[in-house]
Amino acid sequence: MYKSMRKISFILILAIILSVFTPMNDVLAANEKNALVIMTDFGLKDGAVSAMKGVAFGVDRDMKIFDLTHEIPNYDIWEGAYRFKQTASYWPKGTVFVGVVDPGVGTDRGSIVMETQDGYYFVGPDNGLFGLVAEDLGVKEVRKIDESKNRLKGSEKSYTFHGRDIFAYVGARLASGQIKMEDIGPKLDNKVKLIPYQKSKLENKTVSGNIPILDIQYGNVWSNIEDEKFEKLGAKYGDIFTVEIYNKDKLIYKKDMPYVESFGEVKEGEPLIYLNSLLNVSVALNMDNFSEKNKVYSGADWSIKLIKK
Repeated sequence: MYKSMRKISFILILAIILSVFTPMNDVLAANEKNALVIMTDFGLKDGAVSAMKGVAFGVDRDMKIFDLTHEIPNYDIWEGAYRFKQTASYWPKGTVFVGVVDPGVGTDRGSIVMETQDGYYFVGPDNGLFGLVAEDLGVKEVRKIDESKNRLKGSEKSYTFHGRDIFAYVGARLASGQIKMEDIGPKLDNKVKLIPYQKSKLENKTVSGNIPILDIQYGNVWSNIEDEKFEKLGAKYGDIFTVEIYNKDKLIYKKDMPYVESFGEVKEGEPLIYLNSLLNVSVALNMDNFSEKNKVYSGADWSIKLIKK
C-alpha cells in the first residue's frame, strides 16, 4: 500500500510539473473548435438544411452550427458571394463557412476549400461564390476536395446533393479539428473564380460603382462605393447629387436627391442618399421601397453614378 501511495504521489507531482511548463496556448489550441456557418439557396420548406446540419452534428456532437441565410434567390451565385462579403469578417478567425449556391452541382465545376490570409475557411463550389471575400480578405491557400477521402460514407452514388454529402461533411471535420488543410486534397493555384463587376471609381465630380445587393427587407439600393471615396468627392450632409442608375448601358433611373445622415431628414416617400451598415453609399426612399417603385435591382450588370451638383 505504501508503494502504491508513493506511485500515486509521483504521478500527481509529475502532472503538476507538466501543467506548469506546458504553455496555456498549446492546451487551448488542442481543444479549440471553430464555428460552422452555413449559407444556401435551399430555403427552409423542406429538410435539406436539416440534413446538412445532421451530417455536421454526426461528425462532432459538440459542433457549433450557425445559419448565415438560406434565402439566397435560387441559383443566384452573385448574391451568395455578397452575403459572404457582408458577414464573414465579423466572425472570429478560424470560422468555417459552407456555401451551397450550386446550379452546376454534379458537373466538373471544382469542389474546394479556400483559406483566407486572416484564417477564415470557405467550403463549397468554385463557381464565383467565394470571389468577393477572396478579393477582400486575400487568399492564403486553395485545395481541391479529394472526394475519395472526404465524403460522407454511403453517399458515393449521390450526385446532386454535394451540400450534404461533401461540403457539410468536410466543413464540420475542418471546424472540429479532425482534419487540416493538407488533408483536404491537392493544392491548387491561390485563386478562385471571380464574377466580373464594376469597381468603384472617382472621376472629377462623379463617383460610380456597382449595385451588388439590395437591402431586401426595405428595398434600399446598396452600392460598392466606399465612404472614403465619397468623401474625396467633397460630399457633406445636405449636398445634392444627381443619381443615375443603369442596367448594363441602359439608363433606368435619374433624379436629384440629398445626402443625409438619417432617413427622417426627408419627407415620407422622398429619395435620399445615405451610408449603409458597411459604410457604402446607398439610396433609398424614406418609408418606401426604392427597388420596387423604380424597378431597380442588383447584380453584376447594375451600376450607379452620383454627380455632385
